[in-house]
Order: sequence, then structure tokens, then C-alpha cells
Amino acid sequence: MLRVLAVDDEKPALEELLYLLRSDSRIRSAEGATDATEALRRISRALDAGPDGEDGIDVVFLDIHMAGLTGLDVARLLAGFARPPLIVFVTAHEGFAVQAFDLKAVDYVLKPVRRERLAEAVRRVRDLVVSAREPRQPAPEDHAAHTPVPHTAAAAPQYTPAGSTSGPEQIPVELGGITRFVPIDDIAYAEAQGDYARLHTKDGSHLVRIPLSTLEERWASRGFVRIHRSHLVALARIDELRLDAGTTTVRVGDAELAVSRRHARQLRDLLMRHARG
Repeated sequence: MLRVLAVDDEKPALEELLYLLRSDSRIRSAEGATDATEALRRISRALDAGPDGEDGIDVVFLDIHMAGLTGLDVARLLAGFARPPLIVFVTAHEGFAVQAFDLKAVDYVLKPVRRERLAEAVRRVRDLVVSAREPRQPAPEDHAAHTPVPHTAAAAPQYTPAGSTSGPEQIPVELGGITRFVPIDDIAYAEAQGDYARLHTKDGSHLVRIPLSTLEERWASRGFVRIHRSHLVALARIDELRLDAGTTTVRVGDAELAVSRRHARQLRDLLMRHARG
């Protein structure tokens, strides 16, 4: 279970965030700090105690606009530590997403915080924490396909075709300084995050430094369709289309995604054609 520190200099916002975090069964403890100085003091104490210490912190949910040091300043300072806690930015401003992900943020949650969106951020953090605690050991037969590439060899992974001689097409993703290759056929949908895209598979999500518009062009022939300015979906992974009072949504696994009006008719036509084979 996760140990959380939430940081926001607006007390009502901090109390609401702590309430939502503490109601999540995956959270063991959630404490608050009202400024960057207090947050850094608590984080330093946690790092001194070690990951298994009583004051340990797995993730910091961090506001960006605060008096004194901003959340981005705090993230830059934490980047200098050997094993800093993970960071999720929680902000009312969309314009800092690129800077946030450059600082290795796990997620970027916009205010007002919705319970479902916060739960998704917690899931992403939990997946990374579990992965770090219990690293997967590749089986001998698939070692060649999953051999990590050193971080120095691919600091900013970009999409490249895998070629026609070695199985399905793949995309390189970076996780904790290691580059791995995810088959495109495993991706259910992609989510825009500034100049980045977050790829969602049944095993988790991965951030890549590629705009969603670029993926839309490259993956159109593979059955991916744009349903919203924020989402690109594999048509074959859509489990359900819902129409409710003029609003269209699709269910992809456990995720429910909005379909914009400009894409709704095209999507319905594509799904009908897909259903007819």
C-alpha cells in the first residue's frame, strides 16, 4: 500500500485531496503539507529513514502554483536525490504538462480533482511502485525480446518501425531509465498529455515523447481512430458504445472515454463496419 504526501498551499484544496486519497483502499497513509518548505523537510526525513522507514513516502501529490517555491521547483530539487519519491502534479493549469513530464512526473491531474481521475493516478503510481519492489525477471525464451537498453543509449525514445523480420511492430517506452519495447497490438488507447502521449495497455501505461497527432497518422492503418482531441483508440478494443442525452462515450476495458461530437458519427460508422467484418 502507498504512503502519500499531498502538498497544496490552499487549505480547502489540500483537505479535499487528502479526503479523496484516504478513501482509496490502495493508500496506507496520506499526510498533508501547506508549503514547499514543509514538504521538502518531510521528504528529506523520509529519505534519511530509507524506503522501509516509518516516515517513508512513495509519492508526492504536488500543486504547481504555491507561494515561494513552486511545485516544479520542488520536483527539480527532488531530481537530485538518488531515490526520490514519485511525483503526481495536481494543478488548475494545463500549460505546465510538458515541463511536468520532463521532470519525470507519473501523472498530471487537473483541478477540480475528480475521484475517478485521481484513482487512475493512484493506479499508475501503484504499478510503478510494485514494479520497483518486485522487478520482473524475463523467462529465458523471451530474454532477447525484452533485453533492456541502457538509458544513455535512448534518453528520449521515439517511435520506429520494428521491421518485417522480427514479429509485431513495437514502440520503445522508457520506465525508470530502462527502455523496453511494447507491441502496438497490446495498446488499447493513447491519451494526449501535451507534446507527449500516454499509452494504455492491460498491464499499465507508458509515457512517450510523441504527440497524439503523430500517432494518429502512423497508426491509422492499424485500426486506431481519433475519438476526441485527447484520445486515440484501437477500434478492436472498444467494448461498448454508449449514447446518453446527446453524450457519446466508449468503454475500453475499465476505462470510459468521451467521444467528441465531431468524431461521434464517424466512430459509429466505423464500429458498424467493423461489426460486419
